[in-house]
Amino acid sequence: MLLAAIGLNHQTAPVGVRERLAFSADTLVDALQRLKVNMLNGRRNGPIEAAILSTCNRTEIYCAAESDPRDALLHWLSTERQVQFDDLADHSYRLVQDGTVRHAFRVASGLDSMVLGEPQILGQMKEAVRVASDSGALGSTLNQMFQRTFSVAKEVRTNTEIGAHSVSMAAASVHLAQTVFESLQECRVLFIGAGDMIELVATHFSAHHPKSMVIANRTVERGAHLAQRFGAEAIRLTDVPQRLGEFDVVVTSTASSLPIIGLGAVERSIKQRRHKPMVMVDLAVPRDIEPEVAQLRDVYLYSVDDLSALVRSNTEKRQAAIEQAEAIIENRVHGFLEWLDLRSQVPLIQRLQSQSEQWQTHEVERARRLLARGESPEAVLDALARGLSHKFLHGAFTALHQGDPSHRQVVAQAVERVFLCPHRRDSDSPSDSQV
Repeated sequence: MLLAAIGLNHQTAPVGVRERLAFSADTLVDALQRLKVNMLNGRRNGPIEAAILSTCNRTEIYCAAESDPRDALLHWLSTERQVQFDDLADHSYRLVQDGTVRHAFRVASGLDSMVLGEPQILGQMKEAVRVASDSGALGSTLNQMFQRTFSVAKEVRTNTEIGAHSVSMAAASVHLAQTVFESLQECRVLFIGAGDMIELVATHFSAHHPKSMVIANRTVERGAHLAQRFGAEAIRLTDVPQRLGEFDVVVTSTASSLPIIGLGAVERSIKQRRHKPMVMVDLAVPRDIEPEVAQLRDVYLYSVDDLSALVRSNTEKRQAAIEQAEAIIENRVHGFLEWLDLRSQVPLIQRLQSQSEQWQTHEVERARRLLARGESPEAVLDALARGLSHKFLHGAFTALHQGDPSHRQVVAQAVERVFLCPHRRDSDSPSDSQV
C-alpha cells in the first residue's frame, strides 16, 4: 500500500479558502463513505484506506492505496466542496510515502501549527482517526501510521521543550483584548460555543478576573455545564443578537457552517454602546463573524490568521526545540518506512514458508517409506538430506543457467549473498532449539 496525503493549511491558504474546504464533525462519516465509493468506482486505485483531518488551520486527507491516489483525492475534494480544481491545486500540497509520514508526525507534534507546539492538534488528529475507524475507512496500514504518529508526538513533547515556548490561541486572545482595554477586570466577556477551544480561552480570561463572563451555546445544557465551572452565565445562542451590545470582548469558536454574527447585528450593538470599542476574536473556520464587521470603526475583529504575529517569540529557544523535534521525527520516519518495507515482503515470506513445509513433508514421508522397507537409518538420513538440498537449490541452479550474461551475473550475486554469506560460520547456524 502506498501512503499519500493531500491538503492545505494556514501556510498555504488564507482563511477565506480554508473555510470553504472545512468539514464539520457531523459530516465526516458521510464524506468518508462518499470518498471510498468515488475512488472504488473510479477503479484508479482499488480499495483505499482514508482519514480526514479538518480543523480551523487545515483540511487534510490521509490515504493508503495500491497506486498513487493524490490526483484522484484532489479532484474528489474539489467536487465535494465545490471549489475550482485549479484554485484548490494552487493552495494545496500533495505528499507521498515518506513525505506523508513525516508530515503526519510533524502535525501531531505541533511543528506544523500556527502556534508552535500547541497541544490541541493531537487530540483533533486522534478524533479524526476514531471517526475513520468507526466508519470503516481506516485499514491496517493507515492505522499503524497513525499509532506511530501518536507515539512520536508523545516522544517529542516529553523529550523537547517544543510546547514550553508556545503562545496558545487562548493566550493570544487575551493579549489582543489587553491591547485595547487597559484592564480586563472592567470588561464583560462573551464566549460563543462550548467546545475545547472556548473552554481553554475561558480559562485564560478567567485568570484575569473580568467583570462578567457569559457563555452562549446552541445546546443550553452544555453551555450551562461549562459556565458553572467559571461562575459565568449561560444563555441561548439565539439571545446573542439582542445582548451583543453588553460585551466588550466577544470570542467565538463554533462548528457552524455559516456566520452566526452578521454586520447588521454588530452595527446595532455599536450604536447601543455609544461607539465604545469592542474586541471580537473569531477562532472558527468557517468564520462565525462576517468579515465585513472588520470595516466598522469601533470594532477590532481578529481571525485565526491575525493571531500568527503574536506567536513569533522566543526565537532561539524555539529553534533549538524545533531542531531536536525534527531529529526525533526523521529517525522515526525511517523506522516506520523500514517496517512498511518489511510488511510488503510478508506475502513472499509466507509463500516461501509454505513451499518449504511442502518439501519437508514430501521428504519426510519418503524417508518413512524407505525405513518401512528396511533401509538403514544412515542411508535414509543421507537421502533425506540430499532430497532437501536438491529442492532448495534447484531454483538457484536453474536461474544461473538461464537468461543473458548480465542477468546471470545479478542472479549469481544474489545466490552468493543468500547461500554463501562470507561472514557466516557453521557455529552461526541455528541450534535445534531455534529451528
